[in-house]
Amino acid sequence: MKTFTRVYLSWSLLTVAVLPWSSGEMYTSLLNVKEAISVERKLIDYLRTYIDHELQRLQDVRRFYAKVSDLHNELYKGSETAMANPLAAFTLIKRLHSEWLNVVYSNEALENAQALRSSFEEEAADLPKLEDLQGAAKGLMRLQDVYALQVASLARGRFQRVTNGKPVDVYMPAASVPLSGDDCFLVGKVAYEQEDYYHSVQWLEESVRLFRGTGGEWSPENEGTLEDALDHLAFSHFKTGNVSYALSLSQELLHYDPTNGRVLQNVEKYEKLLFAATPSRGDVLRRPTTNYLRTRDTYERLCQTQGSQPVHFENPRLFCDYFTNDDPGLLLLPLRREVLSLQPYVVLYHNFITDTEAEDIKRVAQPGLRRSVVAAGEKQATADYRISKSAWLKGSAHSIVDKLDQRISMVTGLNVKHPYGEYLQVVNYGIGGHYEPHFDHATSPSSPVFKLKTGNRVATFMIYLSSVEAGGSTAFIYTNFSVPVVEKAAIFWWNLHRNGQGDVDTLHAGCPVLIGDKWVANKWIHEYGQEFLHRCSLNPAE
Repeated sequence: MKTFTRVYLSWSLLTVAVLPWSSGEMYTSLLNVKEAISVERKLIDYLRTYIDHELQRLQDVRRFYAKVSDLHNELYKGSETAMANPLAAFTLIKRLHSEWLNVVYSNEALENAQALRSSFEEEAADLPKLEDLQGAAKGLMRLQDVYALQVASLARGRFQRVTNGKPVDVYMPAASVPLSGDDCFLVGKVAYEQEDYYHSVQWLEESVRLFRGTGGEWSPENEGTLEDALDHLAFSHFKTGNVSYALSLSQELLHYDPTNGRVLQNVEKYEKLLFAATPSRGDVLRRPTTNYLRTRDTYERLCQTQGSQPVHFENPRLFCDYFTNDDPGLLLLPLRREVLSLQPYVVLYHNFITDTEAEDIKRVAQPGLRRSVVAAGEKQATADYRISKSAWLKGSAHSIVDKLDQRISMVTGLNVKHPYGEYLQVVNYGIGGHYEPHFDHATSPSSPVFKLKTGNRVATFMIYLSSVEAGGSTAFIYTNFSVPVVEKAAIFWWNLHRNGQGDVDTLHAGCPVLIGDKWVANKWIHEYGQEFLHRCSLNPAE
């Protein structure tokens, strides 16, 4: 069996040595992930060129081998007779003096490899960074959690969860993409390095199973091995309280690396712990609790049901109609309105935007896409609970932006011109892209929302610029319903009561995108400028 020399590089070292530029954000926008396909196509071409050159080099080596072998099989059988020929003697001396050295010490293989490396480094600026790999792995774990997906099914390229003891397909992809033992190892390693042993155990268990299935054979493109997966899995089980299984895995690891001093120490430690007491086996893994996401169970249930909440939608007071808002511009072409909720008031307008308009908005926004931020005191910052990229479009960016502003104003009856309405925000979600439960209106007087000096965000108007195959719903947590992505539709709700107080029932979330490329455009409308358009009530409590 052919063996390979393994070169170990830590992720941080690899990033510094090859990719010293800005931190990675490719994973936060599926547009950027799609652009990476063209980068890999270039790399495939470079590798094809390398293979062609190597094949030519090996062909030359084979030709030399055949030439010399033929001489020994034919001419040199009678060595005394052969060497009586001065030409044969001369060519033998020449070959041994120079030809063999030229073959053995040829730089051609090194030159071919260096050409491949140089071509690879030319694309370095467009390659994923360490943060992208980690972010993509976290995205898979997020999808696993929110949609209750089984790691074993994900490794097979399926999206399944267990319902009533049976695996059920959440989504059936047109083409499945199975994961390797090394793929699962890297996801588990990301969890492991964050001391998230709930996830590391599940992904490393699958990695070990897949590595065992290949007989533990290592491939040159892999970072991990069966031994690496066993090592990380053993310690993960120890940290979850399953000491006996940690011992068993460590003993298995010693079969591959019997002189590993650290593993020998661990085995001794685990044996002492088991001898001293009878610890819990820790067979049942428990998800870590979270202080931030107190509504996690409701949020995940609404994401899983994807708009299927019959108790909510069977309300006889909800209705659909053709809506003009008494605006002359809508009389001949009214909008199809679907009232989704009365408290808070949430409305879906079908076919609000055309395919061409949606594509124009996405095209204009693409150059300005940057990592989405959230309010952090008086400033703004990136956060793991919002994974997307966004761009802000002024009316001058393209005629379609002004056109949409006018249409939003007709439908809502509100003044949406800047600064009474914020610039149009276009958002593209990333791998497992989401926005955990939040309010659109400011809940603190120091919020950046007040920088426009036009009051709080009184209303939200969100346009779905694309469809998705699965996931990506908008979930309203306290009112217990979710709205699936409806391409070309727009959703509207009031963020504030008429007295100016925030409506807590508008707590909402963007569920992780399971399959698809989600684009939305947000228009946030402020209090000021609406004094005669959305009047205060005579009832101060309303």
